[in-house]
Amino acid sequence: MSRTNPPHRRPGRRTALTAGLLAGALAMGAGALGPASAADGPGTYARVDNPYVGAQVYVNPDWSARAAAEPGGDAVADQPTAVWLDRIAAIEGTDEAMGLREHLDTALEQAGGEPIVFQVVVYDLPGRDCAALASNGELGPDEIDRYRDEFIDPIASILRDYESYENLRVATVIEIDSLPNLVTNVSGETATEACREMAANGNYVTGVSYALEQLGAIGNVYNYIDAGHYGWLGWDSNFGPSAELFHETATSNGASVDDVAGFIVNTANYGPTVEPYYSVTDTVNGTPVRQSDWVDWNQYNDNQSFALAFREKLVSLGFNSDIGMLIDTSRNGWGGPDRPTGPGPQTDVNAYVDGSRVDGRIHTGNWCNQAGAGLGERPTAAPVPGIDAYAWIKPPGESDGASEEIPNDEGKGFDQMCDPAYQGNARNQYNPSGALGDAPLSGHWFSAQFQELLANAHPPLS
Repeated sequence: MSRTNPPHRRPGRRTALTAGLLAGALAMGAGALGPASAADGPGTYARVDNPYVGAQVYVNPDWSARAAAEPGGDAVADQPTAVWLDRIAAIEGTDEAMGLREHLDTALEQAGGEPIVFQVVVYDLPGRDCAALASNGELGPDEIDRYRDEFIDPIASILRDYESYENLRVATVIEIDSLPNLVTNVSGETATEACREMAANGNYVTGVSYALEQLGAIGNVYNYIDAGHYGWLGWDSNFGPSAELFHETATSNGASVDDVAGFIVNTANYGPTVEPYYSVTDTVNGTPVRQSDWVDWNQYNDNQSFALAFREKLVSLGFNSDIGMLIDTSRNGWGGPDRPTGPGPQTDVNAYVDGSRVDGRIHTGNWCNQAGAGLGERPTAAPVPGIDAYAWIKPPGESDGASEEIPNDEGKGFDQMCDPAYQGNARNQYNPSGALGDAPLSGHWFSAQFQELLANAHPPLS
């Protein structure tokens, strides 16, 4: 049976940048990695295998200032987070957030002539988020021309102006939640009419392939396609068909596998990077762990094992052998007093899994403002072979959606999965939502959630 967990997100509002935070661009690395030397002005761009290795990563001043204003927020305010382009107006900027060009100029300032990765989420497909409501987009299902002309083309034009800066590496996260929805939410119990429409008109495939082709033609752009997460695509019925759809999309409408640097999993979601205390290959009194209620015959129980296996599948279908994976670790730490410290009891398979798992959700299909979540692994380059980076793509503290219906002029709907009293749907097997109460609209600052993320961080904050 298909499972899906469509997360929702939008960027938050801008607050003032301080000079001290601007100076806090974080150098990412594994072990002794350090920034490589590079010219501080335009030059000839030399493409690299993994853009995160030996580079700083851009600290978004808008998010950094909000984090620093929170009690205890200074501990993470210098961490790099992605910039979200979720509507046409975001490209030029608004009264509440800088535009793309201003962010790029600030990134070059933070770099100080050394390599820097600028992370940007490209997120405004026609009929966006067809399986949910909290982050439906501004473009109607058939507005593919507006997507090309008013969204992708202006982004590409601006990025081309920065192509010759050899120390600038642009990591784009391409259209989260789009292609996986065509696999899991077009037929069966989890289907929606909106997803059926997007499958029929082909505009998810058309839009993503156009974005890949246009942005992939820019020498210092590294495209990462969103690939859901293990709790969405880990079942055999979803795993292979998703990989095949990604390859079809990446080789359609002028796009090529050469336009794809890699894929990202767990974007704006809560699934752990690694489950340290149990494996899907374990058995308890002769019963396989995969038969437990939590695992439910999934082939994977965490995002890293899923990402590495999915990478192998993608390469087998024709993607380049050097593609890398990103894992969004911004809110998947699950620390605090409830975190297990070892395997669960061997009395039965459910007791074992529930006592072992660090994932504190009620169900892997829960995605909205999860109670008890914590900051995850800090952004790190090349943590294991095949993984380009752990990255904070979803800025911690930005709401996934409102816990009750809130009239707004941002085009954001109310999704019941953000209501803590909601008892679920087919996509989470009718379990409670596990969401925090008193949550604002998606992308708006949610102080109570940020405080929980700090308190439950794992690794803990020093």
